Amino acid sequence: MARVLSIVLAGGEGKRLLPLTLDRAKPAVPFGGHYRLIDFALSNLANADLLKIVVLTQYKSHSLDLHVTRTWRLSTFLGSYVTPVPAQMRRGPSWFAGSADAIYQNLNIVGDERPDYVLVFGADHIYRMDPRQMLAQHIETGASATVAARALPVAQARGFGIIEPGEGAKISRFLEKPPDPEAVAAGKDSLYVSMGNYIFTASALVDALREDAQDSGSRHDMGGDIIPRFVEAGEAHYYDFGTNQVPGCTELEKGYWRDVGTLDSYYEASMDLVAVQPAFNLYNGDWPIFTSPPQLPPAKFVFEEPSRAGQAFNSIISGGVIISGGTVRRSVLSPGVLVEEGALVEGSVLMDNVRIGQGAVVRNSIIDKNVFVEPGVRLGVEPEFDASHHTVSANGIVVIGKGEKVVA
Repeated sequence: MARVLSIVLAGGEGKRLLPLTLDRAKPAVPFGGHYRLIDFALSNLANADLLKIVVLTQYKSHSLDLHVTRTWRLSTFLGSYVTPVPAQMRRGPSWFAGSADAIYQNLNIVGDERPDYVLVFGADHIYRMDPRQMLAQHIETGASATVAARALPVAQARGFGIIEPGEGAKISRFLEKPPDPEAVAAGKDSLYVSMGNYIFTASALVDALREDAQDSGSRHDMGGDIIPRFVEAGEAHYYDFGTNQVPGCTELEKGYWRDVGTLDSYYEASMDLVAVQPAFNLYNGDWPIFTSPPQLPPAKFVFEEPSRAGQAFNSIISGGVIISGGTVRRSVLSPGVLVEEGALVEGSVLMDNVRIGQGAVVRNSIIDKNVFVEPGVRLGVEPEFDASHHTVSANGIVVIGKGEKVVA
């Protein structure tokens, strides 16, 4: 059997997710109740039995390191592991200059494992994927590099690497985040974009990284520099993510992939979870998303009176939540949330230990951990007031940072 090493790139700053990334790495941002963003990439690898995994970290990595070491503890009897690897400055006194440099500075890991193939996956996307199918294509075609590709409408392709398909599964041209996708599309309705997931033949990757490290004009980026090298050499292929078959996924979910790089995309992906027929189903037991939830009692709904009733509709309610005479609709409530009497929460994401005071109204909001929303506060109700007092996304989502106290 082929020897495979998986590298998960988890060192990004996530500036566009501020204030959620004010004191945590982007892959450590909570999602879907009790998960972290990194759990989705790691779960895809674990479900596919690809169990030699290193997680390259850098910025504000403490909570991410804790989550990985406490949650992703695999049996070592067969050599399985998931381990975070911080920036070690192995090749000089500098942080990772880019995603390619992050791997280059850790080539000792590749040398120690001696894999035939290296998977390089991002750590902050929401999706289900069986990477074995992509690996099988990579081996069959004899490619040096294979890029996972997702077809998107042209209007949604901005900010992604664009793949122009060539003969067979070859990439004829790769454009890293062109400013004008419409011009690239030349009248087409959709474009293939890179998902930031790659498979390399190990020897080819090592050679490319060493050449890139000597190039003073390089940005040392996987998508911006390494992939174009393979494209120019005619050795890069793409894998159509739309063909990936995952056990338990419905037709509605097929091809689901969200890059939660902005507050609005994070919010939209969260709202995808709460529909009666969700675009992404957390409850697929055939391809589960793994994590380690806190040890908390079950959720509790109290009071059943005309003026106060604890109730929730079309929502995800985590362990330890108490809805005490309040109402919750189309929302994601993380562990330990308290919604007090007469409070209304609609279309919102509440992270761990958020407390919503009596009579408060919270609409279209993302509230980070340990926030107290005082009684009577109104969030997401008066746009001008919200914009002058809080972070508000481009689409009008109100965002409250960790540990804040929101006063009336």
